[in-house]
Amino acid sequence: MRKGENEEELWDVYDKDRRRTGKLHVRKNPLPEGEYHLVVHVCIFNSKNQMLVQQRQPWKKGWSNMWDLAVGGSAVAGDDSRETAERETLEEIGLKIDLTNVRPRFSFSFPDGYDDYYFVTKDFEIEELKLQEEEVQAVKWVNHEELMEMIDKGEMIPYFFLDKIFEIKDLWGSRFRRKH
Repeated sequence: MRKGENEEELWDVYDKDRRRTGKLHVRKNPLPEGEYHLVVHVCIFNSKNQMLVQQRQPWKKGWSNMWDLAVGGSAVAGDDSRETAERETLEEIGLKIDLTNVRPRFSFSFPDGYDDYYFVTKDFEIEELKLQEEEVQAVKWVNHEELMEMIDKGEMIPYFFLDKIFEIKDLWGSRFRRKH
């Protein structure tokens, strides 16, 4: 097992309609076709219109040494999306957040599961954070221009929506809401 990876971690198994099946899955094993797991990401912004990004450790499987969204991880068995987002944020960067009554800003399906993205606006100093050594080597605040430069240089994981993330954070659904 690589440093920072719990290969014995158990995940709840979901079906194609995102319902828990009651089955558990061991992380290290490939998911069978038709079975899925839940992943969350937390995008953290401050009042200066900057986004927090984290640099993954060199031993992390996939995207080693790359800059990533502030927080991300798989839901462990028994945790729902919100609980996972709160737990991962506290574990990875030492920041306590409360997502009670908060829904993911958006969700995507991917071949092995479901990916929920939460957006949080919170002001704090980076020095206040306690980084999880097994996962995170550094964090920093970036504005939109700096984020785009990181993508162009191949330093940031190239999520397809990053060019719009600062715009997305202020939107819910359609720009043009129907009047009732």
